[in-house]
Amino acid sequence: MSKSALDGIRVIDMSRVFAAPVGAQILGDLGADVIKLERPGVGDDGRGYGTAWVEGKDGIETRQSSFFTVSNRNKRSVTLNHTKPEGQEIVRKLVESADVLIENYKVGDLARFGLDYESLKEINPRLIYCSVTGFGQTGPMAALPGYDGLFQATGGMMAVTGIPDGQPGAGPLKAGPSLVDFITGHNTALAIMGALLYRAQSGEGQYIDIALLDTSVAMVSHIMQDYLISGVPPQRLGNGGNGGGPADLIYCSDGIIYLTAGTDEHYRRLTVLMEQPELFTDPRFDSNFKRGKTNRAELMDIINAWSRQFTQAEVQAKLDGAGIPAARYNELPDVWEDEQVQYRELRARTPHAFAAAGYVDLIRSPLAQMSASPATIRLAPPMLGEHTDEVLGELGYDEAGIAALREAKIV
Repeated sequence: MSKSALDGIRVIDMSRVFAAPVGAQILGDLGADVIKLERPGVGDDGRGYGTAWVEGKDGIETRQSSFFTVSNRNKRSVTLNHTKPEGQEIVRKLVESADVLIENYKVGDLARFGLDYESLKEINPRLIYCSVTGFGQTGPMAALPGYDGLFQATGGMMAVTGIPDGQPGAGPLKAGPSLVDFITGHNTALAIMGALLYRAQSGEGQYIDIALLDTSVAMVSHIMQDYLISGVPPQRLGNGGNGGGPADLIYCSDGIIYLTAGTDEHYRRLTVLMEQPELFTDPRFDSNFKRGKTNRAELMDIINAWSRQFTQAEVQAKLDGAGIPAARYNELPDVWEDEQVQYRELRARTPHAFAAAGYVDLIRSPLAQMSASPATIRLAPPMLGEHTDEVLGELGYDEAGIAALREAKIV
């Protein structure tokens, strides 16, 4: 079996909901031992988010929502009241042998309990301590709470997403998934892995300040860069591509395809395929800017008049045969019927001892194709406190000691 990239790395995950838990999960996928600390009886707030929950066997309430399930595999759950001295002592014991601690409490909150970076690095100078918040640790808004939708609005993403002005339903639009949260989680894992490499060179731990705000601005990417270069805010393009054109949904007699013929050569091939080669030199469409921006709607009407004559399968075959990038539009059930999705084994059926089905279907990590140290799924998302006794035993607590902690509602 391949050795995992992060074998031997221990992560203390004190985060809740989505962004930071995703970061901890990525580390777990890459082999780290991730110990998730949750409030006794309540657990991660994310356990109650979403619209679907894993059904438990024999009437067991799993408290594993879609939010929790998608961001907490490969973790061991320990219930712990860190507001009590006995709970703080357990955190400090864990930190002695930990490499990383991830938290997403309000700025300064954990300092009240002596669990901030300055306090814990005295115990373990090699500790990498990562705080994930909405607005960051500094600045006039640092103390404010924040969730994904706020940052899609604040960071510019909604400004460039939605139906173009002048069309029915025009206006800014939030992306369906919690993209700022999700990418913030990836930035969290990336920063931590960078810090691990730095520690390997210097022997020093460090503090990491990750903000959803910072991620939300950065992820507008080349569209934001357009504005920084030109000073002109780009218009919303609906489903249109933000690079070359034509790039948009095209409609067939029985389905939808997304077409990207953004280079001159791809556009030339498209005009030949459509048996309208004169469109290639047509002055309305003879530049990428005209095809993708100023005359985009007019060109898409012409392309749709052609594509509606054929079925989705026929159009896809024609485009594939001409080497023009295109892909069918999938509803969520269709995604899992897609032959490439199936070949890549992106639906990861994972044993789950407490699920009614005996398993839970998870989404395979995009990092699973590394040839020497791939991301793997070793543990299903944990039940609340499932590993409390196990982890405390590793810290040296005996059965009587654990029972006393449970009686005192510390764990």
